[in-house]
Amino acid sequence: MFSLKKALLKYLPIHYFQSLTSYSQEGEDMVLYSFFEGRKKYKGFYIDVGAHHPYRFSNTLFFYKKGWKGINIEPTPKAIKAFNIFRRRDINLNIGISSKKGKLLFYCFNEPALNGFSKELSQERNDTSAKYKIIKEIEIETLPLAEVLDKYVPEEQKIDFLTIDVEGFDLQVLKSNNWLKYKPLFILVEDRIDFNNLTNSEVYKYLEEQGYQLVAKTLRTLFFKYNS
Repeated sequence: MFSLKKALLKYLPIHYFQSLTSYSQEGEDMVLYSFFEGRKKYKGFYIDVGAHHPYRFSNTLFFYKKGWKGINIEPTPKAIKAFNIFRRRDINLNIGISSKKGKLLFYCFNEPALNGFSKELSQERNDTSAKYKIIKEIEIETLPLAEVLDKYVPEEQKIDFLTIDVEGFDLQVLKSNNWLKYKPLFILVEDRIDFNNLTNSEVYKYLEEQGYQLVAKTLRTLFFKYNS
């Protein structure tokens, strides 16, 4: 067996036996990687709003392991401890993002990936699902995205991608950005809508107005690229 492996490695390139590991819920990190794979040894910068967990359903961990760094924003109080342990190169913030500085009611589920600020979506899930239930409601400090970026993004730092997954609050997060100052190259945002109805999506229309074009889609996530 050893001699067979030795012969294969001699005549076939080693990358024939390598594969990539996705940490995203739907392979979003692999779609993103395809946009950057031509830039060898590139180490970029990301913003993750609604980061959830440093490993589980993460759109940024794949890039972190390749030397990238960025800002993780997650309102769930206990979640930020894991980020501080496993994502030490990143800036990890235990806050919410909304249109203005203040406090908002945050709905916590027995499945933390569903935690969010949207009262309508949270109550609908609680009332219609036999599996997922609200276990508590807490007040969380919130800031506009523009204020967070002003404080934590280094001067002259380009943002390679912004990923947003905030359970029905995605448009509010987008509208809280300063688009004259911050234009991420790629934006990933959750909006479960099919191709035939894209023009009915408020997220789609809003990002078009900011100069972005839809370039890819998974079941839940839309990928936009800035037309610079």
